[in-house]
Amino acid sequence: MTAVPVSELTSYIGKDLGHSEWMTIDQERVNQFAECTGDHQFIHIDEEKAKQTPFGGTIAHGFLSLSLLPALSAGLVISPIGLKMAVNYGLDSLRFIQPVRVGSRVRLQSTVIDVTEKKPGQWLIKARSTLEIEGSEKPAFIAEGLSLYFV
Repeated sequence: MTAVPVSELTSYIGKDLGHSEWMTIDQERVNQFAECTGDHQFIHIDEEKAKQTPFGGTIAHGFLSLSLLPALSAGLVISPIGLKMAVNYGLDSLRFIQPVRVGSRVRLQSTVIDVTEKKPGQWLIKARSTLEIEGSEKPAFIAEGLSLYFV
């Protein structure tokens, strides 16, 4: 996380905040996500049956991939100096481009799109997050996420 004076927040609009470390998506993580969400579709948890699909094996849930945003973006965010708290404010857009096959490695790339002071001491930061899949030209998803910071 990069601490930034409030007066400099808008100077980050358009800036690439870099890439996270690579993370391997293993079957255990996918199985745990299936248990938490109740989404037991075979394409995620039945390795033998999933081999018969066009994906050739199990894939991560799209929302599992999305749920990695907090962990992968931890080192890629800017936050105003004097931050009291931050909350997830939602998504302006989200597109799942291609599935993440189990065993793949992913990383996050983030770019600040907009910074707006909603109320005095409340800053809304919009960032484009792209979940890249190692060895693939297409990302798993592109999301425009919103975070609200209270200073």
